[in-house]
Amino acid sequence: MSGSTAARPFGSRLRQAVEANGRLLAGIDPHASLLEAWGLPDSPAGIAEFSRIALDAVAGQVAAIKPQSAFFERHGSAGVAVLEQLLGEARERGVLSILDVKRGDIGSTMEAYAHAHLRPGAPLEADAITVSPYLGTGSLDPAARLALAHGKGLFVLALTSNPDGPQVQHALTASDTPVALEIARHAELIGAGASGEWGSVGLVVGATVGDAYRRLGLDRAAPSVPLLAPGFGAQGAGPADMAEVFGESAGHVLVSLSRGLLSAGPDPDRLRAHVEQLRRQYA
Repeated sequence: MSGSTAARPFGSRLRQAVEANGRLLAGIDPHASLLEAWGLPDSPAGIAEFSRIALDAVAGQVAAIKPQSAFFERHGSAGVAVLEQLLGEARERGVLSILDVKRGDIGSTMEAYAHAHLRPGAPLEADAITVSPYLGTGSLDPAARLALAHGKGLFVLALTSNPDGPQVQHALTASDTPVALEIARHAELIGAGASGEWGSVGLVVGATVGDAYRRLGLDRAAPSVPLLAPGFGAQGAGPADMAEVFGESAGHVLVSLSRGLLSAGPDPDRLRAHVEQLRRQYA
């Protein structure tokens, strides 16, 4: 589906993709170690071949791809060109893309970031991006306005899987509310879908956060949001953690896998078989 013609809300399109292809997100992240394991050079040509093989293997088997921009940017303009090509090819093949860029700024700068990735026809156009709310939840509004106007989405960092996350995310605001809870409330407010639909503004909640998602009240504060969940696979979480961490919201969880999925490459058949196995495990 072309981003320039996507009129339906992102949340609706994402839910349809999950129903059709399962809950996996394929993190197309060309780590140097993965490139080496695949027998590819750590170069723009290497990451281009890596991206081509990975997209071929996961298309039609995952809800979306989730490339991490940093692994392309480290190769300079040539690497960014590979990312541009990957996003364009995914769009042509009808594969949703969530670009992991974690943008966060204020005013016109945030608006410029949004135009770089959420404006239909932009060279680095994606269906959704990850954003950071730690300059205040209102700082996300320029990106939210553009996203919602064009059927795009945002995933807002709320409870991340890094060990130091609680220092900020569990801290209390001036109104004695956990920061993560305020973020969840804002995501629900600005992105809520129609009754029974998923919202177009989701949350990033790590699968390794224990009971924090439920204990801090994010499940009750944001019942319509999709949940992008890193931490599965190589970071330690498994299928059993879905219900334990997310409770009744488990049906909204998008399982983000990169090394745990792509380590089966570069043989395309082996990679496809591994994706299918993971789909069943996380069904």
